[in-house]
Amino acid sequence: MKNTELSFDVVVCGGGLAGFCAAVAAARLGQKTCIIQNRPVFGGNSSSEIGVTPHGTAAFHGYARETGIISELLIEERSKNHAEIYENGWTNSVWDLTMYDMAMETENLTCFMNTDVEDVIKDQEGKRIIAVVARVINAETVLTVNGRQFIDCTGDGIVADRAGCSWRMGSESKSEFNEPHAPDHASGDTMGNSIHFRTKNMGYPVPFSAPDWAIKHENPAFFYEQGRLPKDERGGFWWLEIGVPYNTIYDNETIRHELTRHALGVWDWMKNKDPRMMERCKNYALDWIGQVPGKRESRRIIGEYFITEHDILDKTVFEDEIAFGGWFVDLHTPGGLLAGSSEPTNHHNYDTFNDYAVKSYCGPYGVPLRACIAKDVDNLMMAGRNISTTHAALGTLRVMGTTALMGQACGVAAAMALSKNISIKQVPAEAITEVKQQLLRDGCFLPNNKNEDKNDIALAASVTASSEALVFGAGPESPGFHEGMKSWKDQPQYNAESMTVRKGQLIAVGDRVDSISVCLTNKSGKEQTVEAFVCNVEHIWDYRREPSAPLASSVLTVPEGENVWVKWDVNLTVEKGLNSGGYIRIDLNANPQIGWRIAGCVIPGHLSVYQIGTQKMRRFSDGVTLSFQVSPPQPSFGAKNVTSGVTRPHRSTNLWKSDPNLPLEQWVQLSWPEEQTIGVVEITLAGNLLREYHAYSPFYRDLQCARDLRIDALEGGRWKTVASVKDNYQRLLKLKVTPVKTSKIRIVVEKTNGDPSAMIYEVRCYAR
Repeated sequence: MKNTELSFDVVVCGGGLAGFCAAVAAARLGQKTCIIQNRPVFGGNSSSEIGVTPHGTAAFHGYARETGIISELLIEERSKNHAEIYENGWTNSVWDLTMYDMAMETENLTCFMNTDVEDVIKDQEGKRIIAVVARVINAETVLTVNGRQFIDCTGDGIVADRAGCSWRMGSESKSEFNEPHAPDHASGDTMGNSIHFRTKNMGYPVPFSAPDWAIKHENPAFFYEQGRLPKDERGGFWWLEIGVPYNTIYDNETIRHELTRHALGVWDWMKNKDPRMMERCKNYALDWIGQVPGKRESRRIIGEYFITEHDILDKTVFEDEIAFGGWFVDLHTPGGLLAGSSEPTNHHNYDTFNDYAVKSYCGPYGVPLRACIAKDVDNLMMAGRNISTTHAALGTLRVMGTTALMGQACGVAAAMALSKNISIKQVPAEAITEVKQQLLRDGCFLPNNKNEDKNDIALAASVTASSEALVFGAGPESPGFHEGMKSWKDQPQYNAESMTVRKGQLIAVGDRVDSISVCLTNKSGKEQTVEAFVCNVEHIWDYRREPSAPLASSVLTVPEGENVWVKWDVNLTVEKGLNSGGYIRIDLNANPQIGWRIAGCVIPGHLSVYQIGTQKMRRFSDGVTLSFQVSPPQPSFGAKNVTSGVTRPHRSTNLWKSDPNLPLEQWVQLSWPEEQTIGVVEITLAGNLLREYHAYSPFYRDLQCARDLRIDALEGGRWKTVASVKDNYQRLLKLKVTPVKTSKIRIVVEKTNGDPSAMIYEVRCYAR
């Protein structure tokens, strides 16, 4: 056996999305970093070995896709991958290679693949980890990896466990924290592990015969009455899940074997017995079956803060907010395939009006850094499903889009602690501002924070543009530019235009609104009426049925007919309380006799909502705009938005958009009263925010994203190009320029990837 000893600043254990993002983030900030991964590929549950596609907040909230390192990866993968996303099991090696390529291109990062962490070495006081001991599985090599800061992203909390940290596993009782989703009695029950299978269309009938040891499914109720719908002939079923009565750590191999038996039995049912699927499956052959179980839950390490479901549902504002989430409180039934039904929301056929679904809808909410800092060891952090949280709160925190954000935050926090020579436990009190500002600069979004970087010269600039788009509204026939985006068919949707429930449309406004018109359909054969309200809203995810006292209310008369525009003179001004520079929402109460037409395009930042509970709304459909007209046209996309400090629609659109009726080139200009030295310009472009990853097609490049652009600086009375980019599709650009002294710069969008408007969320400028 070969023994090797190495030393690093930051040691990340676990190469799933959380660990990968942690390692890249720390290395990018100059720390000598290593990542130890026990598989041959990165990605964990998202890798081609397991194939769980990364979900996140945008599955339930418009413009809520995770950004930062995870965004770079997903955008890159879609631009290169021919494979359609259809859910679990599709993932191919293009995704693995996208991650591996980023790792290879990251300076200061060393990767140890096929390497298992086996033990931990601590100091004499037992308060700090000195090293981890790992074995390279196929090389007869033992590594002793010394480090200053350790991050446990192993999922099972292996490093924390070996270091003697306290942890929980199972479900807390309702009496402990009074969480809505907690059971009456505490137990060791956890959500289960899953494997997936994939099939291939051969173009002609092919037989399948299950082995004798496979599970024999004969009862249709097991599938169709217990929430296990075998609805896709290609495979990819998350409900191929087993946990209880097994331990998801120690019985992992038993679970793998049992899942294999069930997976073969499910395909046998679909192929040979299921009257609904036999015809659809006749030309399909079993192509792949996973043999690495994907885990949802095991150890949860006790940290400096313990997140409960109340933090999730109440959207607790944390001073040390470093990430956000918004997947629903998704707690799978213990036992999975061995239980009487699958995950409750699915068992109720994703009925968004069901009491369980209403109480499970949550977010976006913030995540505190303290929940990622181990309580019992001074230099250990956690990112991923092993963070400090209750079982109930884990139901939403565990999805990979959210864990990737935690990972990036841990990498940044670790690097910041080392650069300041302070303990990681001091960071929430002494360096949290720097951590948050670095995360924002690196493309992340924090719901309760904005860019306040004192080194960002752009914040002191006045901003103008070649043109600015106005919001007139949109109707059913309005053309859109959303090719390549679709609705993920498994996502809970309420697409009906019929006004069976209250609906609302957000509008970003200036300082005056004279009238609002809505496009309705009335096929009842007689005139109808509908109650209407206008109110201010705090932000685009303000789901309160009555977020504020109405600015105006009325009863609208709706004539019989299709596509009837009904005008309402609201006469709103700042003096009357209009939320100038923010959002208002026009709501129509329920009247099943009429319908509110969906617009043919999506106006950026203009979401719609519908009522699901007595006092609760949620995103309508997949982020569509309902048909409306507003007079006068609203200045929702001003140039000054590029220095608002926020890089997505939130409390305003935060977007500069050029007039779509004018040809490109279009530019936004930053001006200072005195010359500034500028060596770096960082630009956040539009696109890749509205819907989650599953909505994007093969070889996708977001049409709203600038393709070709340049940066011009005014020097000696002449405009000089100091940087340019061609064939771009990424959201965040960090461009080094030869340091130039100037009082004006322009970001000139020459071409987009298809949209007629140039669009930019943020421009930052630095001296170096």
